[in-house]
Parts: sequence; structure tokens; C-alpha cells
Amino acid sequence: MADFYELLGVSRDSGEADIKKAYRQRAMKYHPDRNPGDKQAEEMFKKCAEAYRVLSDADLRQRYDRFGEAGVSGGAAAGFSGVEDIFSAFGDLFGDFFGGRGRRGPARGSDLRLDLQLSFAEAVWGTTKEVEVPRRVACETCKGSGAKPGTTPETCRTCNGKGQVVHAQGFFMIQTTCPHCRGEGRVVKERCTDCRGAGLIEKSSKLSITVPSGIDDGQTLRLSGKGEGSAGGGQPGHLYVVLHVKADPRFVRDGDDVVTVVPVSYLQAALGAEVTVPTLDEDCEGTATVDVKPGTQPGDTVVRRGQGVPRVGSRGRGDQHIQWQVEIPSRLSAREKELLRELAAESEVEVENATAGKRGKGLFGRLKG
Repeated sequence: MADFYELLGVSRDSGEADIKKAYRQRAMKYHPDRNPGDKQAEEMFKKCAEAYRVLSDADLRQRYDRFGEAGVSGGAAAGFSGVEDIFSAFGDLFGDFFGGRGRRGPARGSDLRLDLQLSFAEAVWGTTKEVEVPRRVACETCKGSGAKPGTTPETCRTCNGKGQVVHAQGFFMIQTTCPHCRGEGRVVKERCTDCRGAGLIEKSSKLSITVPSGIDDGQTLRLSGKGEGSAGGGQPGHLYVVLHVKADPRFVRDGDDVVTVVPVSYLQAALGAEVTVPTLDEDCEGTATVDVKPGTQPGDTVVRRGQGVPRVGSRGRGDQHIQWQVEIPSRLSAREKELLRELAAESEVEVENATAGKRGKGLFGRLKG
């Protein structure tokens, strides 16, 4: 798919007002009313609407700038399911130019939100989760119409099926939702006994959610058509899955990179050594041998290129940064103290309690002396 900024003809640093203006211009150009029967124009209309949906949302735009289209789709079907979906979401943008379109069909169902917990390894390498989602779906008895089987909803006589009524107020004509049918454009005379005329019933559905590798805490997946159903047979809403990733004490994530703090003794830091460090391989249970260079200082870092988190929707991985944490022992044996004092004397370094004369003197005692 073409770049969203190119589709709307705006630069990457454009503000919200410029993006909205550009989208309205594209919408007028490719609008179905201006291009009847033109499938190519309809397809461009859908693409521009998807570009505006992403770029007009600060969070989605940030993820798109970072990860591209994969960052806003999350592996689920993205975009609008049809032109009706676009009118449902952005209908207010078209009213000024097309005289306030009447209802083109039943409204889309409500969107739902699901919070999903993931382990650190599941977020890094991806997973599939089976979840149960309570939602309202179209009544099987009346097929979502709300009418008693054998009957059909009647066209609302107040608005003539448009769902909107127009009132004169001075020199202005004001369009509002029809109070009789509440914008549905139809009225149910004999209600379905199973859904009591609502057209929807409560039902739990089992869904399989595929989480792509590299997902981070707080990101959202959108499953089109997995939200609540629509009374009257309209398009169902969407299910937004908000991901929550548990922290792992061995890894601190920074985008696609991870930082691993590894403790080493002062002897290993001074003389050099080979140490075993945890890695993201094998579902974050892998290990690797890394060299500690002689003379390593606290906070020094070794970078393992391409051993970080997989990039969402693209190839490659970030890096793993191994940060050395040099540990100084708080207690020493008599032999260790003796060896360290010999080393201090050899290096001509003054140390506390190195001689009997300094033993037991505190700060005020040394100042007095």
C-alpha cells in the first residue's frame, strides 16, 4: 500500500488541520457520489480514509511513523470494511459538501475493548491466545431486524426512511436525528420475542488472537468485525485488543533493543573473564558466553548486534546491550585482606586500615591528628 502521507499529499511534519484539509480534498475527489460505478475511485476513497484514520490519531500516527503500516494493523485485518464503514466513522466530514447524506444503511455496531496480558517472551516472539469475548450479536431468530418472524420493519413515516429530519429555524435549515425511529429509518411494529425488538442478543464468542513478534506494552491490535453486531444487519463493530506486557527482571526494553545488567566481581573486571549472560533466544531462556575485557569499568557495555527484539512487520532484530555491574564485596576473609594490602603496598596506594597506626581512627580522630 502507498505511504499514508503520499496518499493525502502532506509532509510528515504536517499538523492536524493540514491533514484534515487534505483528506477532505481527497474525499471530494474520490467520493462515490461523484464517481458512480468507478471501482478504482472507490478503492482510492477507502485508502485515503484509512490514511486519515491513522494520521489523525496521535497514538496511531506515532506507531505508523515508527513501524510503518504493520505498526497500526498489528496482524489483524486493518482498514475499513467498506464505504459504509467510512461514512459511519467520518460522515460529518462529507455533510457540508454533499448536502447532508441520508442514511445509507444500518449503523455499524459498537466497538469493544479487550485487555490482554502477555509475558515478556510472548511479546518478543509472538503468540496466539484463545479468549472468550462477551458481546451482543445479531439475533438468529429475526436475523437482526428486531421484527417478529414473518413480519418486516416498516419505513419510518416521519423521516421517510432517511433517519434524519430537517427543521427550519429562521433563514437556516437544521438537520437532526429522527425522534420517531431514532435515526434507524425504520420502525418495528411487532417485536421479536427472543431479542425483544433490539435485534441483538448477548453471547460469548471464542476468538483466536494472533500477537505478532516484537509487540510492546500498551500497543493495540484491531480485529475488524469482531465487535458488537448491528441491529438491522449493518456492519459489526471492531474489537480493540490492548496489550499489557509483564516486566522481566533480566531485560529492560528500549524500543527494539534490550539492556541486560550482568554482575561481575571486581577481580573479573580487573583481570578479564568469560561470563554467561541471559539472551532472548529459546523463548528468552537462552544463554551466551561473553568476554569481560581486563580493566572493565562499572557501567561499561558490550553490544550483541542483531540479538534484540524482532522488528514488528519487518525483518531483523534490535541489539542486546550487556552492561557490566562491578560488585565490590562487603566482607573479606583475613587472607583476602592480607592479599589486598600487599597489592596496595605494591601499587603504592594508601588504603584505610592498611597500617596499625590508622586502625580504629574515625574521621574526627584523623582531623585531630
